[in-house]
Amino acid sequence: MSNKKIRVGLVGFGTVGAGVADLLLNNADTIRAKTGVDIELATVVDLDTTRPRPVELPAGLLTDDLNALLDDKSIDVGIELVGGTTFAKDLQLKMLAAGKHVVTANKALLAKHGDELYAAARKADKCIAFEASCAGGIPIISAIRTGLAANRINALYGILNGTCNYILTNMTEKGLDFKTALAQAQTKGYAEADPTLDIDGSDSAHKLTILAGLAFGCEITLDDIHIEGIQNVSIEDIRYGQEMGYVLKLLAIGERNGEGRISLRVAPSFVHDEHALARVGGPFNAISVFAHAVGHTMYYGRGAGMMPTASAVVADIIEVALGNSLRVFNGLSLASRAETEPLISNIDDLWSRFYIRLMAKDLPGVFATYGRILGENQISISGALQHEGSGPDDTVPVVITTHPTKQKNMSAALAALGQLDVVSGAPVCLRIADIPEDCDA
Repeated sequence: MSNKKIRVGLVGFGTVGAGVADLLLNNADTIRAKTGVDIELATVVDLDTTRPRPVELPAGLLTDDLNALLDDKSIDVGIELVGGTTFAKDLQLKMLAAGKHVVTANKALLAKHGDELYAAARKADKCIAFEASCAGGIPIISAIRTGLAANRINALYGILNGTCNYILTNMTEKGLDFKTALAQAQTKGYAEADPTLDIDGSDSAHKLTILAGLAFGCEITLDDIHIEGIQNVSIEDIRYGQEMGYVLKLLAIGERNGEGRISLRVAPSFVHDEHALARVGGPFNAISVFAHAVGHTMYYGRGAGMMPTASAVVADIIEVALGNSLRVFNGLSLASRAETEPLISNIDDLWSRFYIRLMAKDLPGVFATYGRILGENQISISGALQHEGSGPDDTVPVVITTHPTKQKNMSAALAALGQLDVVSGAPVCLRIADIPEDCDA
């Protein structure tokens, strides 16, 4: 049987682009032997054609002329690896109009403009493949779209940002404060010079938008997601959480209840130290998925980096060549925004357990005051921790964990606690994610 041949053009010869070129040029025999697909890298387009890269291209392959890709009718697939949401969007639309399938790792673009791009692809009878957009080398997109297609997915809990996970791991295991852990992440190359999109939760939210849409079969937008970052996380709260049996992670969470309502959030959350997600360290990513038939499945690996992401990009090229991507893309049916919007739960109505830390004066009757305020807001205490010692204004740290309550109840209680004369500064509040180890199959 003859091999399936496909020609591809790459736009964006940065870190991931170099990894893709490396795999296509130097691993072609392995790809052909495993899949029967013969991939030819026809052109590489980048504004900078002189900077040294870690892979050497054949003479004449690298150009700054985008038309070398768009006007070449023999090129079947355009790979967009430029990032951003402006030029990249125009580029993908031009590729589709030129009759190319599109492969991309651009999660921000798909989170913001996916619906428009998908419509353009269907109009052109082409597909957009995006395995590399959500978790680097972890094949979570294909797992949700095909591997779990027989299941009703009820929840997913993901560590989707390696920068944040590296920072929180070093704070937890080495006792570093946030500023020091961030600086170390930048030195190691795990954080950008401007790390805002990582540490403020935006990157995880982009990925959750895509994954939740596929998992729940709905048109999810960024506005549906409540987003909190890790920039205000204190080493003290990490330590107190550890004493109570928890590890802090930046979690992207999507849950669907029995009535079909969907809650979506990205926030630093305590996870019980016996749960598998609590043991995911360093720059690694992991996603726990709970479905009605298979139960709990977990996907773990490198969520970013040159070669892991390049691996996912090349996997998409292979799926396009085999015709699988177009069939799956055409079969993807999501509930419209008109149908989806009424299903999205407001964050105020979200039920959760909470961790609260107060810096309070150690006086008789003070704890009873906390209990009264929490009780008035329908919040039940599940545990408490107090250390000796002196903080600002001769205060001591008081840590309280709660039973499940609504966010709006907690917000009201925090406002009342912050007004107490015996409390110094604003109370710290973090969520506790009670993730089941499994669910009934």
